[in-house]
Amino acid sequence: MNLLILAHAYIGWVKETTEIESSFVKEINVILHRNPLTEISNYFPFGGYFDHLRFYTKQRTADLEGKPDNVKVHLIPLLYLIPDGKNKRLGDKLVKMFENYIREKRIELDLIHAHFIYPQGYVAVKLGQKFNVPVVVSAHGHDVYEMPFRDNDWKNIIRQTLEQSDHVITTSYKNKNIITKELGIDKEISVIPTGFNSKIFRLIPRNIAREKLSLPKDKKIILNVGNLYPVKGHKYLIAAIKEIVKIGRNDVLCIIIGSGPLRKNLEKSIKKEKLNDYIKLIGAKPHNEIPLWMNAADLFVLPSLNEGNPTVMFEALGVGLPFIGTRVGGIPEVLVSEDYGFLVEPADPKDLMEKILISLEKDWDREKIRRYAGQFTLENVTRHILEIYSRVLSTYRD
Repeated sequence: MNLLILAHAYIGWVKETTEIESSFVKEINVILHRNPLTEISNYFPFGGYFDHLRFYTKQRTADLEGKPDNVKVHLIPLLYLIPDGKNKRLGDKLVKMFENYIREKRIELDLIHAHFIYPQGYVAVKLGQKFNVPVVVSAHGHDVYEMPFRDNDWKNIIRQTLEQSDHVITTSYKNKNIITKELGIDKEISVIPTGFNSKIFRLIPRNIAREKLSLPKDKKIILNVGNLYPVKGHKYLIAAIKEIVKIGRNDVLCIIIGSGPLRKNLEKSIKKEKLNDYIKLIGAKPHNEIPLWMNAADLFVLPSLNEGNPTVMFEALGVGLPFIGTRVGGIPEVLVSEDYGFLVEPADPKDLMEKILISLEKDWDREKIRRYAGQFTLENVTRHILEIYSRVLSTYRD
């Protein structure tokens, strides 16, 4: 099979699953679009909107290290002003551009898999019709719970894409319910969580991890990894830590890894509340360094206001790290036992504070957490995706 993948980037989960799939197919072509305007962020040391642009520079769009020979990654430039997730005209522009590119490069394709409903999924179904091949669309997070509900135009775009695809994959049953009940899509939908790379996210003794990172051994370390956007709920984590310190817990250290437009605001809030000794914003870190930080921590906290099924949850559980997450998206579907962590209400710093305090005193069985996470390895996830490819191709040919 010759597989065509449309994605927003060739990094992280998309890169890892693609490279596992490459062992089972003839060739994979990955087509990405990039906006050259994002490169201006490299020349301005400012935060805010420039921090947002930095997520989409060429350097961050494609990680080609270790790429298999039968995986070809194509970055196609397209200049535009309105960001991807708000640009209703972008899909049609990409359809025309990608079609011409595929024909020009004579790319062979038997099936298209698109990550995110728009613009990638929208483009995929149009290309599927033009090249007479089946299309699988993966619906991840905000493209399910937020994008369709902006206005009728967006709802029609999302519904049309899902209806015209040959198969839909999504990351949680919460997402599936939205797609079937709120969007009225009547077709088979597979629920496959994102999963984690078990070769990278594995158990390391905590003292060794802390030594490598020069972290104090006498602190209870609370870890958060996520882009600094309002939806990630960092302000509620800061508020919870403030209350923990107020009651006399001076042994806590909250480390927040990530970058984004909220960094300056969060720094001001930490300084204002005199929490500089207890909360550290350390910026983004390479993905292959995150397992070290997770192994050094006592607890992972994700106070998001909305999620699909966050990859960091599976990664944290994969190293045996107990996890506190909000009751949003697919998180309650994974944290099914308090042996693995606790659920809290979103935007509720009091609930978050209480669960953090309980967690810091609990004697966690990290090996049990790690074993539970074994079902969410990328190998298992990819096997399910390959089974879907096989079924879709067989049905389409019939």
